[in-house]
Amino acid sequence: QVRLVESGGGSVQAGGTLRLSCVASGYSSPNACMGWFRQAPGKGREGVAMIQTTSGNTYYVDSVKGRFTISQGSTKNSIDLQMHTLNAEDTATYYCTIRSARTCGRFWDEFSRYEFWGQGTQVTVSS
Repeated sequence: QVRLVESGGGSVQAGGTLRLSCVASGYSSPNACMGWFRQAPGKGREGVAMIQTTSGNTYYVDSVKGRFTISQGSTKNSIDLQMHTLNAEDTATYYCTIRSARTCGRFWDEFSRYEFWGQGTQVTVSS
């Protein structure tokens, strides 16, 4: 059984920094796209950042490029999301996700393609 556990959410003032982490247990595929979506109240789920675990290729939504960095963690099937210069538009519940794939490709941000999800962690940015 695949289980994703997120940590690191919280509240911060605009311009601040947060780091999210996610660990996937029970996942056996050697190739994966693993990363983050977010959902703000009244909005759809949006792809934020993704990493292909074999190649290390990364993908970002335009609104976070230059501010967020996704990386692989120190253990297998773990990732981190370093978030800098946060603003109110980043306020959302952030969900970790993973799917088996040799490449994340141009559909990396389509949530229907992802098989497994964490429970979500809240990020709140106050202005």
